[in-house]
Amino acid sequence: MNEDSIGCQGLMQPTPARPLQGMTVLVVEDSRFASEAIRLLCLHSGARVRRADSLAAAHRHLAVYRPGVVIVDMGLPDGSGADLIAELAGAQPRLPVLIGMSGDADAEAAAMRAGADGFLAKPIVSVALFQQAVLRHLPSGRGPRAVSAERVVPDPVALADDLEHIAALMRREDGGGLDYAAQFLGGVARSANDPALEAVAEGLRAAPRGGAAGRSDVARLAGIVEARLAAVRAV
Repeated sequence: MNEDSIGCQGLMQPTPARPLQGMTVLVVEDSRFASEAIRLLCLHSGARVRRADSLAAAHRHLAVYRPGVVIVDMGLPDGSGADLIAELAGAQPRLPVLIGMSGDADAEAAAMRAGADGFLAKPIVSVALFQQAVLRHLPSGRGPRAVSAERVVPDPVALADDLEHIAALMRREDGGGLDYAAQFLGGVARSANDPALEAVAEGLRAAPRGGAAGRSDVARLAGIVEARLAAVRAV
């Protein structure tokens, strides 16, 4: 083995400041804003990160490589994250760490029943808490960890992309996708720590589906989302 190879191997070893060095994290998350937070947390921790925005995309990733950690949002556009967690928990050989994630605290029980090792509640901004959530399920041989006080701030451009996606769903004339839009908006609002936007998501969940009254409610709520989108784009 030459000196260059030894040097490259050394760079992949965990360090106190980068305890996840050398690991790959697959985050299965439809929100770009939440995914950006995980990307920054992984960057600060030394891990590589890949993103899948649906169950189908996750299966494509998992068909070609084996990550050390999989973090699964519980509400995805093509199904429940609990189903993917259960599938991966029952696979042999089992992936080292499976973690459920949601802005809904009630989703933790479903994640753990499906076989998750742990759960992350959105918003996730603390580097130390993120590292602890992963490291507690890994062998202790990764060495000591320097407790970090760092917090991550995702790029507002990612939030704007999420809001644009939600606004497009709400503009659909057939009314399709409103239940998913409400779920998605709620998760984005909690990730952004935005109670006013979360209230819009609750209003969308409660809005009648169909009829003039329902269309009026959805149009009013869509206007609020689009106003918030314009404000974020202007920053």
